[in-house]
Amino acid sequence: MVGIVTSILEQGFIYGVMAVGVYISYKILDFPDLSVDGTFPLGAALCITVSAAGIDPWLSLILAFLSGCAAGAFTGFLNVGLKIKNLLCGILTMTALYSINYRIAGSSTVFISMTDNTIFSSFSSMLPAHINLYSKLIIMFFITIVSKLLLDWYLRTKSGFLLRSVGDNESLVVTLGKNPGNIKILGLAISNGLVALAGAVNCQYTRQFSVGGGTGTVVMGLAAVIIGATIFKKMRFLKITTSVIIGMIIYKTLTYAAIASGLIATDTNLVITVLFIVILIINNILFKRDKGIGVRPDA
Repeated sequence: MVGIVTSILEQGFIYGVMAVGVYISYKILDFPDLSVDGTFPLGAALCITVSAAGIDPWLSLILAFLSGCAAGAFTGFLNVGLKIKNLLCGILTMTALYSINYRIAGSSTVFISMTDNTIFSSFSSMLPAHINLYSKLIIMFFITIVSKLLLDWYLRTKSGFLLRSVGDNESLVVTLGKNPGNIKILGLAISNGLVALAGAVNCQYTRQFSVGGGTGTVVMGLAAVIIGATIFKKMRFLKITTSVIIGMIIYKTLTYAAIASGLIATDTNLVITVLFIVILIINNILFKRDKGIGVRPDA
């Protein structure tokens, strides 16, 4: 039982970072960014290549974040610079990333050798035996908390205020003499950077890369945003980023319960889809009951 709970928390923390990235694009920027399904494996592709080259695995996380930022900025450029509709921008970037990820990794499926270092193997060697069992959980918790706190801090800055404003009140940003297009590009860069970071951590966790590993990522992220913000919308002492991360842990728990009921591993995407539909239905019911919004607007 302890092993199951640990596994759920580990995956909840990994994908929680991704969900926070999705929150930025979908809720703050009001931008349906489907490129998330491509930037998640982009981080993994960078990670697998760096690991093969013998470079420090922690450095691969930074490189993955930067690569995600570049992909997000490209999506923003398509929308802001070339005036392509936001939904299509995400689709175009996602499609391009499929080939790019394959090029980076060199194959559709690549494994990290057991002799290659990861952030987990390098850390676990420093821990006592009785704590070593939870080394992965400790690292994932650390990465998630650091990512969350840095984002919370950024959203309290002047630049963060402009980012939160551009989705709801673009005219306010213009009034302040700032270019809302540039801010949107920055927001998409941060969003996809977090997604790629999560992909890199997941790659080192599973020790593998799959070119189709990002399928359903955006659905999981949206589900976590809706779950967290709906359940905890009246708990104002919780930051929305915290709510989203908890929402992902709840989502992973529901997914595990569904798989444990007898479904086979290949049914995972079906489970994700069904759970998301159920979550949307519940959110709509709460929306009507409260005569408000199902997703908390604050950041």
